[in-house]
Amino acid sequence: MKVQISEDLVLNCMRCGFCLPACPTYREKQVESASPRGRIALMRAVMEDKLDILDIADPLDACLGCRACEPACPAGVTYGAILEQGRAQLAEVRPLPGVVRWAYRWLLGTPGGIKFSAWALWLYQKLHLSSLVRRLNLVEKIGGKGLADMEKVIPPVASPAQRAARKPAYPAVGARRYRVAFFLGCLSDIVFFETNQNAIDVLTRLGCDVELPAGQGCCGAVHSHAGEHAMAVEQAKRNIAAFEAGGYDFIVSTAGGCGAALREYDKLLADDPDWADRARAFSARCRDFSELVEQLGPVPMGEMPGTYTYQDSCHLRNVQKVAAPPRNLLKALPGARFVELPEADRCCGAAGTYMITQALMSDRILDDKSEKVRETGASTLVVANTPCHLEMLEGIQRAGLADQVQVRHIADVVAEAVRKAAPAGEEA
Repeated sequence: MKVQISEDLVLNCMRCGFCLPACPTYREKQVESASPRGRIALMRAVMEDKLDILDIADPLDACLGCRACEPACPAGVTYGAILEQGRAQLAEVRPLPGVVRWAYRWLLGTPGGIKFSAWALWLYQKLHLSSLVRRLNLVEKIGGKGLADMEKVIPPVASPAQRAARKPAYPAVGARRYRVAFFLGCLSDIVFFETNQNAIDVLTRLGCDVELPAGQGCCGAVHSHAGEHAMAVEQAKRNIAAFEAGGYDFIVSTAGGCGAALREYDKLLADDPDWADRARAFSARCRDFSELVEQLGPVPMGEMPGTYTYQDSCHLRNVQKVAAPPRNLLKALPGARFVELPEADRCCGAAGTYMITQALMSDRILDDKSEKVRETGASTLVVANTPCHLEMLEGIQRAGLADQVQVRHIADVVAEAVRKAAPAGEEA
């Protein structure tokens, strides 16, 4: 079904300009076509047949999709929905390269593809192929500078044996408070398997039965952002079907971008009579890890000395509206000092696959972010989203701060603190 740009959504924009200072690309370029209201005006021109969708491909491609403009907008314009409609229309006349569509559909688009990708990445690292690949510059030749930069910072991934040891369910420690389903994600579980396991461990210690429903896959965010609307819908239906039978109190994720996609399944499927109610019920139960942990508190934590700062996940803050919980958890760390990162609410430049497809602009934004991290004097930079994690690892390395600053997910930090508070002899 062809996706149209919504006239109602587009006409909500009053062109007041409140979005301009919130937009990272406008701040960098200082041209109207790099702003939310400028892109909306261009999409309106397409809608009115004054421009062809291909005429505005560059401005649409250059948008991070961070949605920082939405909280800044006094009219409540849902820019993210307009952007995805524009990109979906663009994808109809300018399809993604065949290999990319194949990867989206079969590697990130199926549970089996995600498992295969995790195994393949582990084998790539185990055989030490990175040295040869980098020497021949193969990654950059195949996927460009952005993919090559990302490949350099991917940490050692979990082995097949570690993944095979994962259980389908983890009982609560002590009295059960909630029954929770855990959303693993695709890139999150491929690259940061241990982070997901740490999150599960914390939740069980706080009284949650945690289950990992079979059949779950990618959240569909990568598909939506690329204009692959039909694939995004497939992912949403797959996940709703996988989770809804369990009767869970909450559905928890560790990736801000994934969680945002899950929470917007109700909007994605609002016009589908067979799925709308099911999507609303699903989305209503979705929570970010930090959000639920704060709700379950107070959290027993041991000494965690050092200076910590925090970079917001754009979709966690702007879409899920979760900003305080990660900060509150960090401020509660015994022995820790929390320093607010200047402009922590500004995108780091990751924006899902943006760091690959728009590497030069991504690097400009990232370098500014890394300098702000330097200014804090923090020894640990905490993140709450998988692409942000990889992007900030790259940024810290580019800034020459790798020996001074650790980049850690909030779940990893909290898990360490909780284990330090555990009674002597308790299994970690």
